[in-house]
Amino acid sequence: MTDLKSPSRPKRRGSRVWPAWAAMVVLALLISLATGHQTRRMLFDGWQRLSPRPITAPNVRVVLIDGESLTLVGPWPWPRYYLARLTEDIAKQGAKVIGFDVLFPEPDRVKPELFAKLYPELSVSAASEVSALPSMDQLFGQVLGQAPVVIARAGASEGVRDGKALAVDAQITGALPRRIDSWPAAITAIPELEDVALGHGLVNGPPDSDGTVRGVPLVMRVAGRPMPGLALELARLALDAEGVRLSPNQLGLAGRRIPIDARGRMAFRFGAFPNRNIVSAADVLQHALPDDYFRGKIVLVGLAAEGTADIVSTPLAAENFGVVVQAEAVDSILGGGWLSRPLWADAVEWAVAIALALLALAAAWGGRAPRVALATAFVAIPIASWLAFDRLSLLIDAARPLEIGAAALAGVVIGLFADSRRDREKLREALLQGQMAAARTEGELEAAREIQMSMVPPRSALAAVDPRLDADALLEPARLVGGDLYDLARLDRDRVGFLIGDVTGKGVPAALFMAMSKALTSFVLSRQNADLGGAVASVNEELLRGGAEALSVTMIIGIIDLRSGAVSLVCAGHEDPIILSADGRAETHRLDGGPPLGLVDFSYPVEELSLSAGDTLLLVTDGITEAQDRADALYGREYVVAEASRKTASAAELCERLRDSVRAFEGGIEPTDDLTVMALRYLGPDAG
Repeated sequence: MTDLKSPSRPKRRGSRVWPAWAAMVVLALLISLATGHQTRRMLFDGWQRLSPRPITAPNVRVVLIDGESLTLVGPWPWPRYYLARLTEDIAKQGAKVIGFDVLFPEPDRVKPELFAKLYPELSVSAASEVSALPSMDQLFGQVLGQAPVVIARAGASEGVRDGKALAVDAQITGALPRRIDSWPAAITAIPELEDVALGHGLVNGPPDSDGTVRGVPLVMRVAGRPMPGLALELARLALDAEGVRLSPNQLGLAGRRIPIDARGRMAFRFGAFPNRNIVSAADVLQHALPDDYFRGKIVLVGLAAEGTADIVSTPLAAENFGVVVQAEAVDSILGGGWLSRPLWADAVEWAVAIALALLALAAAWGGRAPRVALATAFVAIPIASWLAFDRLSLLIDAARPLEIGAAALAGVVIGLFADSRRDREKLREALLQGQMAAARTEGELEAAREIQMSMVPPRSALAAVDPRLDADALLEPARLVGGDLYDLARLDRDRVGFLIGDVTGKGVPAALFMAMSKALTSFVLSRQNADLGGAVASVNEELLRGGAEALSVTMIIGIIDLRSGAVSLVCAGHEDPIILSADGRAETHRLDGGPPLGLVDFSYPVEELSLSAGDTLLLVTDGITEAQDRADALYGREYVVAEASRKTASAAELCERLRDSVRAFEGGIEPTDDLTVMALRYLGPDAG
């Protein structure tokens, strides 16, 4: 049977929670496998934006070749003379290392021989003297050879393919990452610059598939050889380290264990690089900076002018200069601002996801404890992920467990909804069956009412029986029909027979038994009108012969002689009558009587009383005396006597007033038994 009281805790057998849960979990697993890296990026980008790294970068400076610089020197690319001056000015202040985030794959466009050709009016000796001047590339190379400069390279599909021809200054040992970024060739600077630089660093930094840069490659493979990225090479030289050592997910540098991914990239926590650490190349060339601004610093030189800038997108900014990102990476290497995704992270995330899914399933049947645990887990998991990021610099994905847990919870809700809907359908069917049964019962009740009401004479007929008798009776069936009855009929010119009764039981059987009792009584009374006791004995005998199990009828049967007011009565287990005198006094008339008819063979006594002109004989059933109010208190005979004592003008008024008093006492609750009252007011032998 369906537990309609607890739809949120379905029974396991036949429940649709399990299949809905399983389907949603499998779907979430597939989606997580396909798109988990994207949701992970979104989560970690959110953490970056929520709490960016405070960057002071005490040892890093950035020199931008910006619009102000182009205004001072001219359009890019600059003659190597100005780059030499820029490098020389930075080196003179005692910079620890200088890195160019700019490629120099072509010779300087301003060559002495080209200059001589521009002026044909020069004498041969003058032209020869100009052509003999050293090139700007040589001049720049001389400056680079005297300064601690790291020059840029780039991995490419075309360029220098001979790995042996590419100098690698850092000693790189250990196993390379399994999916390290690799290129078959390198774009290098011209030999005049390439050969004299202190170090060489790769500036490749491809963004993720969504176009966002979240880290920089520290190690790459070019032309078959491992080479450092620009940020790593600058940090190595700044730390006076000879080389780096690789392990499966780490890079060792001067005592630092820097986490790297399978591509050799270091993820780091972005922040706002301080503006005080960024200057224009124009300020350097014009000597507008303090004399010690670059002393002991790592200096990166890059492009920022419109049309030349290396613009990238980061978790914190849609647009940022590539050289500034390199500067942040260098500062992260030096200061420990990297982010790490441990090798055990995937296993832990999957385990938590599965546990959360199982907890969601347990919440469907387990009651309050697993539901509280589930709600706590949904709150605790993102908090734990955030704390791991903020306090430990660990990248622990909360999105995957939450996605799978939410999908599992959705499956549980869908299953519960399906169970609830099925239960509602069953309930609706049960209600329909109940309504049909109620309709059948109601039909039986209506049939019983019809039987009951058709067996009693109408009130208008009672009033017309004899002018010497003011008679009225009132019967109101309860919803659960019983078997109350009454009758009043003339036996001869001066005598009137009457009866009131109440059949035990309810429904159609009681109504049928009532009809049989009334018919027998009326028939026998009319045949044996001279012998009331014999008539009652005959009725009891016939009812006993009928053998209606568990049914009997209480009854008062009487005959009133309208010439004298004499009344003969037989009481079979019924309520005693009440005599209301003409002066308004009301009292119960006690009768010896006997048991209800239809139970045992019994010799019922005939008892006598006398009515004077104006006296009223009041007969009621227990539907009046046993009527209940909302507190289950009984109306009682005392209320009947008290109500009868009030002055009345007619038998009809007495019946209706008593009926209204009972209904008011009940206070609107549904009555459980028929209400029947009969009033016989004797008007005297000469009335009418």
